Amino acid sequence: MIYTLIFLILAAIAVIFAAASVRTNNLTHSTIYLLMFLLDLAAMFILLGLSFIGAVEILVYAGAVIILIVFVLMLTGGYENEE
Repeated sequence: MIYTLIFLILAAIAVIFAAASVRTNNLTHSTIYLLMFLLDLAAMFILLGLSFIGAVEILVYAGAVIILIVFVLMLTGGYENEE
C-alpha cells in the first residue's frame, strides 16, 4: 500500500515536470525541468525493483543527454523562441 502511494506521488511529480518542460519558453529552465523529470523517472524504476534500468537512466539520460543539451545551449547562445 505504501509503495503504491509513493509511486502515485512520483508519477504526479513526473507529469508536472514533463508539462513544465514543454510549456516553458526559457530553454535553460526547460532543461532543468527535463533533468528533474528524468531523475524522477529513475526513482520510479528503482521503486519498481528495476535498479539497473534506473541506474542506466541516471547515467545515460540524466547525465550524458542533459550535459549535451547544456553544452549546445552554451555554444549557440540558447536563444528563446520569439513567438
